[in-house]
Amino acid sequence: MAYLTLKGINKIYPNGFHAVHDFNLEIEKGEFIVFVGSSGCGKSTTLRMIAGLEEISKGELLINGEYANDKGPREREIAMVFQSYALYPQMSVYDNLAFGLQLQGVDEDVIDAKVKKTAKILGLTDYLDRMPRALSGGQRQRVAVGRAIIRKVGVFLMDEPLSNLDAKQRVTMRAEIAQIHRETGATTIYVTHDQVEAMTLADRIVIMKAGYIQQVGTPYELYYEPANLFVAGFIGEPPMNFIRSKVTDGCIDIAGKSYDISANLGTHKAEYEGKEVYFGFRPEAITLGAQPDAYVLNAQVELTEMLGDNTNVYVNIGNVNAILKVNPHDAPAVDSEISFSIPVSSTYLFDAETENVIPQQMRIAAQS
Repeated sequence: MAYLTLKGINKIYPNGFHAVHDFNLEIEKGEFIVFVGSSGCGKSTTLRMIAGLEEISKGELLINGEYANDKGPREREIAMVFQSYALYPQMSVYDNLAFGLQLQGVDEDVIDAKVKKTAKILGLTDYLDRMPRALSGGQRQRVAVGRAIIRKVGVFLMDEPLSNLDAKQRVTMRAEIAQIHRETGATTIYVTHDQVEAMTLADRIVIMKAGYIQQVGTPYELYYEPANLFVAGFIGEPPMNFIRSKVTDGCIDIAGKSYDISANLGTHKAEYEGKEVYFGFRPEAITLGAQPDAYVLNAQVELTEMLGDNTNVYVNIGNVNAILKVNPHDAPAVDSEISFSIPVSSTYLFDAETENVIPQQMRIAAQS
């Protein structure tokens, strides 16, 4: 039995706005689940319904097999870390960590031992006497995380906990959260709009758009096996490139050149004859120059961005813009004409009408 089960969860506000539609998910004990999507997709609303801070309009929430819709936040044995830290400014780090246990009537000796153990895990031992105002943003967030993990609860909920930190602090804190999860084995649901956080932290990712789940899967599955155009374009940096074209005799036209995609369409070839599809490829899948067993495209270079270990090359393919990721030592000159190759097994096809992926025989064969 799953530790946390969401069955047909919906959130409809009094003004009729439907924020979350038929959300179904089973979470195993000890899993690290990340809800990701752009602002307004319903991820934080779903988290707040799990926490008991928002009423569930329709559907069932089960925690450890028990119906939890009517339980208050404290009855659900859930701890939550907010974006804003939510520390008590008049209390020291020690007292902020101890406060929840004190409310539960835990013995002072037990509290002291737990506070010191938690502080050691989070690297806060030297800061226990300090007030929150004397801490950096990353240190304050560690206190907020510590206040959650010090309590013995079934589920930890984290609502964009790193969004107020600078880039360097986010990387450090992300690694610390991953380490904390490995040490505690706690069931964790984490909300973010940052795909890097999602890909590096999650056991499984839930991608949402406009209140609907688009796909649930491991980071590998979402990157290599996207279910639709939205997921393919959301996961990956830079995002996947897309070229729209009509299928004619098993071929598509790209910038005036015909490319045979019948091998990728496989058994779907007849089904898509005369229909439009999106031809997709990731920026890092390409190789400059012509290669065998690949689609070779021609493009004009419009801009390059040197990023250290790679260079992003912005190109125009006919009337379509795309981004290529290349070795900095091989970066072409701006305004130059180039050709590049995409292995057939690294391409994707999407139905232009439904935007769902079309299963491709060549990619499936290459990955098996």
